[in-house]
Amino acid sequence: MIHVVAILTAKPGKGPQLLAALSQVVPQVHAEQGCIEYQPVTDAESAGPSQDKIGPDSLVVIEKWETIDDLRAHSASAHMAEFGKAAADLIAGKTVHVLD
Repeated sequence: MIHVVAILTAKPGKGPQLLAALSQVVPQVHAEQGCIEYQPVTDAESAGPSQDKIGPDSLVVIEKWETIDDLRAHSASAHMAEFGKAAADLIAGKTVHVLD
């Protein structure tokens, strides 16, 4: 199984718009071959003093894929290319960790 932790940082004040745009493609991603989990998440309100918040303009996408080829197909999908174009003006940066 392949695990992905993608951290997307929006331009200042654009976090909610970025989350809304990404949420639009979630059903399409869930329908992809090999998708086990794909969920954008934001900070929990308060998990206590050990919590390090990512902030209002960042979100994390938690992903699980059956194989690396499934992940590659996801990355090359038309709906993700469309999301990339739609969100280009919202994103300030991203970090993607691919783990097995």
